[in-house]
Amino acid sequence: MSEAEGTDTRERMARVLRPFETVTVLSLMVLLMVLVAIATFELGWLLVRDVVTPGPLLVSVEEMLELFGFFLLVLVGLELLTTLKSFLYDRVIHVEVVLEVSLIAVAQKIIILDTRSGAPMLVGMAGLVLALALAFWIVRSARRTLRATTQ
Repeated sequence: MSEAEGTDTRERMARVLRPFETVTVLSLMVLLMVLVAIATFELGWLLVRDVVTPGPLLVSVEEMLELFGFFLLVLVGLELLTTLKSFLYDRVIHVEVVLEVSLIAVAQKIIILDTRSGAPMLVGMAGLVLALALAFWIVRSARRTLRATTQ
């Protein structure tokens, strides 16, 4: 197969795949918007319920951790929407955004983590946070260096 034939095949495949990708990403965005709306409503409902329920504290520590978990869940959903939007417009998945979503998701998991979790779980989570933070820092530093050299 010649180089010209290979290019024609790639162009035909791209013409077929682009609409499919667009429809799929738009569908995922709609579904994610519904999910984020439901999670936001649930967060508001939990907050109201916890505040109006009589108790020694306005909101107990367990309830607060549950609320923070839901809050971070909404943030993860919004960051995923940003990732899908950037893919839709630029046809690129930004590694920085994916790492940011991962950090938020791990933070959410740590916040709602059972206090009886063993040391191996905590060490594993700490390692995961450090690895993601290091990767995020490396990507961001490389991007800044690239911008500085191109200007």
